[in-house]
Amino acid sequence: MLLNRLLPFLRWLPRVNRKTLRADLFAGLTGAFIVLPQGVAFAMIAGLPPEYGLYTAIIPPVIAGLFGSSYHLISGPTTAISIIVFSTLSPFAEPGSAEYIRLALTLTFVAGIYQAAFGLARLGTLINFVSHSVVLGFTAGAAILIATGQLQHALGLDVPRGSSFISTWHFILNHLHAVNPYETTIAVTTFFSAAVLKSYRPNWPGLLIAMIIGSLVSLAIGGAENGVRLLGKLPAQLPPLSLPDFSADTLRMLAPGALAVALLGIIEALSIARAIATGSNQHIDGNQEFIGQGLSNIVGSFFSSYAASGSFTRSGINYQAGAQTPLSSVFAAIFLALILLLVAPLTAYLPLPAMGGVILVVAFRLIDIGHIKEIVRTSRSETFVLLVTFSATLLLELEFAIYAGVMLSLALYLSHTSHPDITVLAPDPDDPRRRLTDLEEKLLPQCPQLKIIRIDGSLFFGAVNHAAEAIEAIRRRVLIVGVGINFVDVSGAMMLGHEAKKRRRNGNSLYLCSLHHRVSDFLYRSHYIELIGDDHIFPTESKAISEIFRRLDTGICRRCPYRIFEECGMIPFIGED
Repeated sequence: MLLNRLLPFLRWLPRVNRKTLRADLFAGLTGAFIVLPQGVAFAMIAGLPPEYGLYTAIIPPVIAGLFGSSYHLISGPTTAISIIVFSTLSPFAEPGSAEYIRLALTLTFVAGIYQAAFGLARLGTLINFVSHSVVLGFTAGAAILIATGQLQHALGLDVPRGSSFISTWHFILNHLHAVNPYETTIAVTTFFSAAVLKSYRPNWPGLLIAMIIGSLVSLAIGGAENGVRLLGKLPAQLPPLSLPDFSADTLRMLAPGALAVALLGIIEALSIARAIATGSNQHIDGNQEFIGQGLSNIVGSFFSSYAASGSFTRSGINYQAGAQTPLSSVFAAIFLALILLLVAPLTAYLPLPAMGGVILVVAFRLIDIGHIKEIVRTSRSETFVLLVTFSATLLLELEFAIYAGVMLSLALYLSHTSHPDITVLAPDPDDPRRRLTDLEEKLLPQCPQLKIIRIDGSLFFGAVNHAAEAIEAIRRRVLIVGVGINFVDVSGAMMLGHEAKKRRRNGNSLYLCSLHHRVSDFLYRSHYIELIGDDHIFPTESKAISEIFRRLDTGICRRCPYRIFEECGMIPFIGED
């Protein structure tokens, strides 16, 4: 058991067989070709030489795959992390310089330490506060961003680097006259080839076949002679060894920026892992993902890799390509290394529109239309969270979109938990056992001297005000059925104690029954039981009603026509004696 925790890949290793190896092999090969242009582009965004993006696509994915929990998450260079790396380091060194590279490696190492520490501290439960609506909105927005970014390759346009979603579309619409029909032909052919193969031959490596088809179409129409952009020649070498700067001054200088990189990296990775897990029905261990991401950056910093995180594009392609285990990330790294060493010259002839067409297919398949419709149909609040996250992803910084969605989810969660349901109950005369029934389900008479309510939710500091207002509005004795109260903190216990003390003075006592043992234990430990009164707490509803009935005003009982309790039969109506 301990060995499985230290080496998490031992958990899924028994699943590996000839079928899964074949699927992972094809998925890894597809991912290796997809990451070629991405790695180069992301490194340039980060202010680093192009090869560092490829190094980051080789080492971190292997470590994150072996020590994470997701079967499909692929780590590596990403747009958001690259932007943060550049904004953090550019004030300290010239982008692309040796000093800049040294700082980038150090930043990666420190970010990895943060992430691993968060995982060891069991902070991975934070994933539970990323609601499904946030994931759907973020996924849909990111899919459209990915598709928008690939349109320049599909249309043969040179969109200015760093353009926002709006500015990119503005540029495309104003330059439709400059579209390269050869590149569009290649992209469209690749797109439909991938879509058809995915629909009719899902077990085939459709994305890889589609890229090959696009490359053949480029050769057939003379793409190189007609302005079709190719990947270009790549450096033929493996990631060299490197050493971060461990001087105290450098670590102190980079610590704040590394924290931002670490937080964005783990939130991004967890969001992607959870988004894909909704389709694969896999359980994601947040703590293990924290550790896996942290180790990937720590190890990567010693192999010329800069900060990595989960990649939406590569993870989506990995899942759509049929990957079964994290071995697909290992195979992708091996194939990428082989491409660099053996066939680097051939990659120079791979058309960018073909890769763009494949990525467009993946982007559209990331949008979960079915679940989005379900949320829109069933919940206004969750729909609002989804729309805000979706809009923020398109219009604002990517990391802010995640933060905004998570904060909105937390706000809705706190709003819900701070307003526990308070239900009015009464005995049902049609029930042989006269069980307490919700008055919203069935209209029943109530006792004029005793109101019975059930609180469903925790009585913590955030919910105290709502519960106190509801109890204070009751102008008679009140019995709280506590079967739905699963937690009470000091504020909740204090509210019950003070309310009981105040009611005792005016004769409208407060009673409790059917409390969970941990709630009653807390009341006794905190001594608020002394304010409530030990004789005002009962183990069951029937025992509570029986004891409270003896304390009611019999004069009122004699004139009461409802007779809702069994005990009411012991007291005759006025005029019967």
